[in-house]
Amino acid sequence: MSGNGAKKVAEVATKAGKAIDWDGMAKLLVSDEARKEFANLRRAFDDVNQQLQTKFSQEPQPIDWEFYRRGIGSKLVDVYKEAYESIEIPKYVDTVTPEYKPKFDALVVELKEAEQKSLKESERLEKEIAEVQEMKKKISTMTAEEYFAKHPELKKKFDDEIRNDYWGY
Repeated sequence: MSGNGAKKVAEVATKAGKAIDWDGMAKLLVSDEARKEFANLRRAFDDVNQQLQTKFSQEPQPIDWEFYRRGIGSKLVDVYKEAYESIEIPKYVDTVTPEYKPKFDALVVELKEAEQKSLKESERLEKEIAEVQEMKKKISTMTAEEYFAKHPELKKKFDDEIRNDYWGY
């Protein structure tokens, strides 16, 4: 990698690493397997980021052509110098990010919506569990009127069955 290109890649990687909400994502994980895989992903990301920061962000040492001219000779060194200077390292053109960024952004939006639905469903289920636990405590002393007061749809169903002379057989 060329010096400037590598520095830019290292800078982008650093910014990307800072922009990732690792703790926020970790809170969304529910299984131990997912937490383990997430830790592996984070470790791999940090390793790659560290390598980009150290190895590829350094400028290469300039070649001391005069040192080689004295030891080898001018003509051969000039050929190598000319060949070295004619090398063009192509610039990296990112064609992947523009293709997948909209898909990723859509997935993030979908994830947030699913998270909200999940939180609402969790609240509903917790409320239902509390009601069932309360019912369980009171069931041995509860009267039919008290039960039907909490479940008017059942009272209506039973009243309709009695009114229509339907006894279940």
